[in-house]
Amino acid sequence: MGIDLSQFFQVFFDESAEHLAEMESIFLAIDTDKPDEEELNAVFRAAHSIKGGAGTFGFPDMTQVTHTLETLLDRVRHRELALTPAMVEVFLEAGDAISMQLAGHRDGAAVDQSKIDAVCEKLRVIAATDTVEAAPVEAAVPPAPSPAPAEETETTYHIIFTPPPDFFNRMVPMEPLFAELAGMGDLTLSARIAAPDSFDDYDYERCLTVWEMQLTTRQSLDEIRDVFMFVADEDEISFEVAVPPQPAPDPLQSARDESAPPPSPPQIMTDQPLASDGIQHRRRLNDRDEASPGAMVGRKSDVPEASSIRVGVSKVDQLINQMGELVITQAMLAQTAQQFDPVIHENLHRGMELLQRNTRDLQESVMSIRMMPISFIFSRFPRLVHDLATKLGKQVELKLVGETTELDKGLIEKLADPLTHLVRNSLDHGVELPHERMQAGKSPSGTITLRACQSGGRIVIEVIDDGAGLNRAKILKKAHDKGMPVSDDMSDEEVWQLIFAPGFSTAEQVTDISGRGVGMDVVMKNVQAMGGRVSIFSESGKGSRVVVSLPLTLAILDGLSVKVGSEIFIVPLNSIIESLQPLPDDINEVGGNTTIRVRGAYLPLLRLHSVYSIKGAVDRPEEAVVMIVDAEGEQVALLVDELLSQHQVVIKSLETNYRKVDGTAGATIMGDGHVALILDVGGLVHLWRKR
Repeated sequence: MGIDLSQFFQVFFDESAEHLAEMESIFLAIDTDKPDEEELNAVFRAAHSIKGGAGTFGFPDMTQVTHTLETLLDRVRHRELALTPAMVEVFLEAGDAISMQLAGHRDGAAVDQSKIDAVCEKLRVIAATDTVEAAPVEAAVPPAPSPAPAEETETTYHIIFTPPPDFFNRMVPMEPLFAELAGMGDLTLSARIAAPDSFDDYDYERCLTVWEMQLTTRQSLDEIRDVFMFVADEDEISFEVAVPPQPAPDPLQSARDESAPPPSPPQIMTDQPLASDGIQHRRRLNDRDEASPGAMVGRKSDVPEASSIRVGVSKVDQLINQMGELVITQAMLAQTAQQFDPVIHENLHRGMELLQRNTRDLQESVMSIRMMPISFIFSRFPRLVHDLATKLGKQVELKLVGETTELDKGLIEKLADPLTHLVRNSLDHGVELPHERMQAGKSPSGTITLRACQSGGRIVIEVIDDGAGLNRAKILKKAHDKGMPVSDDMSDEEVWQLIFAPGFSTAEQVTDISGRGVGMDVVMKNVQAMGGRVSIFSESGKGSRVVVSLPLTLAILDGLSVKVGSEIFIVPLNSIIESLQPLPDDINEVGGNTTIRVRGAYLPLLRLHSVYSIKGAVDRPEEAVVMIVDAEGEQVALLVDELLSQHQVVIKSLETNYRKVDGTAGATIMGDGHVALILDVGGLVHLWRKR
């Protein structure tokens, strides 16, 4: 019977990727002069876990790098080697090599063996270092005699591994695990079979094997647990200190205790008969009295419950789609129920209210599954900035703000490339070289800030640098040379938008970083494909700020339906500030545009029927309704005929089913089956001003 082993490998791939990310973040932030002990232990455990998992699942090529890396990290954390910046760079390269090997097994990606060999050689050069850089000692103070180093005591663990009944079907090789344990100390291994209560109709593929191990080692319990990480769950394995470590004998104390009776030998738990499922034995051991000399180490009751589970993306997407259909069905039922007398059909209306409330609660819960913190993307940029700044000879500090801001998973996956281009552009074109910054009266180290926040129904992401800013004259000259229609009368905002043109670049020469004119063009296309916008603000000599505005989610939102002529539109609820009916004295005509005075402030009036050429709509503001909406920090008055009701609407893509409609974020199906456009307030204002 063929078995798809990839379903078992996926856990190892995911865990290894997390370990690599953790190692990289620690190495990028570590202080090489005074490395934190906990950080050193963390990177060692990460490397050890990857090596153990690779050996268990039969990926010997990955152990080639991880074994040497683990050995070096062990020497560093025991202060046998002094951590240096050059060593950190090699460790980062080793992480890249392991990541490449991981991608090769997971995705079938190509693996450059020459890079693997080069990294291994660099690690071997470091491993040949035998001395630790001594800390300076003041001559006036004689050094105190160093105490003799304490020998690490050996501990003997009694390990019982009771696998689940379907363990054999997983085809997990046990030999690499036993070899890993044997390399940690003196290992004694035995296996027992737990016979079933009845052999009638018994499945002989069921695992009844129980492995018992006696391991005498100087390694910690956590390091032993890591060996079983990808093989056993917490409740399938138990550890018992069979021979506790004994302190070195004190001769004086021994003389005093010569007449005392010898201590009782340490007790080891006796075997108990296993039940037919091979699990009861372990449970009885875990439930043994803690006061007994053979008390268990890491009992099941002490192990925290799992805080998360891994679910396939397809299952989450399916759940989102089903939730959307449920919202539409609930809206249809609610509209139908309105036709019935609430007095006669009181129970029906009460049930519909309960259904609406439960649907909303369920929708919020389901949507929270799809939302992910933007740190998922931000976490990759410290390494990118570190490597690129080193290559360009620049000093750059990266600041991350708003990492906990949540964004729809569908947008998270598509946002990585645009942000990467923006950060690379700030590093290459924005931040100056150290001597240039000092000549301009700046600090030699530049700063790039990645900031994310939620504004209304949108996510706003900013890439800010304190570099030289955009060069207006240089951009205009380059645009003129390319035959683009430009003039000196163009506003700064219009000039900055020129850099998004296909093939546009102000770089003097083409390098592997920039100069081909595709980066910013890709940014604009990708962001627009997500229903977003890109704006640039720049000041010469002080830096630039690129603002990317995206919809919060691609699935469901709360909106208010409004009527304009015979058309129905949905306005996102979190974009609405207030609604009012203005007095004639509050309406002013300025330069052909209408403004509305609201509490002393004059707001531009946008006639929705004029933007979309809708006939039969009310044109006089005093006879219609004015909605004050927030358009990315700017307040605008929106003229509509009538406010209808609040809805929870499912966003459907117009481009997929029809074509792109400017100023809209998509469409939705109303309770009566009609289609209503969902307005993108910010995009609508941009469209109105352009016209």
